[in-house]
Amino acid sequence: MNREQADRASRDASLVLAMTLPGDTVLYLLLPLHAAAFGVSLAEAGLLLAANRLVRILGYGWVARGYEVFGPRRACLVAVLAAACATTGYALLPGVWWLLPARLLWGLAFAAMNIATQALATAEPTGASRRSGASRGIIAAGPMIGLLAGAVMAELAGPRVVFLCLGAVSLLGLVFAWRLPDGEAVKLRAGGPRFALPQSLDVWSFVQGFALDGLFVLGLAFLAAQAMPQGAALAAGGALAARYLAEVLLGPPAGRLAERFGAAQVLLVVTLASAAGLAVIGLGALWIGSLMVVGLRGLLQPLPAPVAASRAPPEERVAALARMATWRDIGAGVGPLAAGVLLPLVPAVVLYVGAAVVLVGSSLHALRR
Repeated sequence: MNREQADRASRDASLVLAMTLPGDTVLYLLLPLHAAAFGVSLAEAGLLLAANRLVRILGYGWVARGYEVFGPRRACLVAVLAAACATTGYALLPGVWWLLPARLLWGLAFAAMNIATQALATAEPTGASRRSGASRGIIAAGPMIGLLAGAVMAELAGPRVVFLCLGAVSLLGLVFAWRLPDGEAVKLRAGGPRFALPQSLDVWSFVQGFALDGLFVLGLAFLAAQAMPQGAALAAGGALAARYLAEVLLGPPAGRLAERFGAAQVLLVVTLASAAGLAVIGLGALWIGSLMVVGLRGLLQPLPAPVAASRAPPEERVAALARMATWRDIGAGVGPLAAGVLLPLVPAVVLYVGAAVVLVGSSLHALRR
């Protein structure tokens, strides 16, 4: 695959995920705030939010092998259809045991699309960080618009109607999935198991997933509801949408910075600053700390894939990306479970400052070289 082909394929894969991802991100906003409307408790909401990641812990290896056998086009076509079914299920299925299969289906669909975006962005080493930054900017546009529209629609028509609309939007991803190359264009080798004992970058990915994808996202909705019971959905939705706006605006510059200064060095600085934002939330400045975290996420999101790809032999690139994603999903799966159980019981300062300290330690260990 040459540079021009990699650019085009990375862009199309990113558009596939941009069309389908709002069905997941909006659930993170609305499920904790409207748990009763879905027939679940707050702890069950944490389980549901974690389930899509937990299934990927077991399923990433199978999905990655399927991606290598069938290629990005067929893998993403199937994933889009599965994502649309899961998102529509959020609108129609009552209670935790009916919603759980939809979350598991979404998790496997996302695994395929996530592997496609990262593998295609790094398929050609030249410009990999630049493509990764551009990819994150495209992907983030979908959740940003979805969160804002979903928050407004939920206030007017209730939360379940939102997911009927998002299920229909997901089907637009079929157009871009069809444009992806077939398996011969991006032939890849497995290069070993996807789930293995963690390396230092995998440990960092686990902590990052726990703190910034799990604890922060569910905790934001919970703390927002305490701080301002009226309009909590709009406030939390705006804050989460700002995270994706930051990725739209800062993802491409982050990629260019990584090309110039090195992805690992930029990732270390951004992660340490994100840990400071978590500490600020724990100390009581909810909205200041949240804006810090969501802004820095725009810089952080494009950087791990180029770091992992650059540290792995070429034939093990997909395996390294999948292993790092697996450990991130372990962290991000445990995060909502821990937040759903502990936030009502433990002071926020303990959870957020503790998470910040662990994030700093894992970052220095994995990225300071």
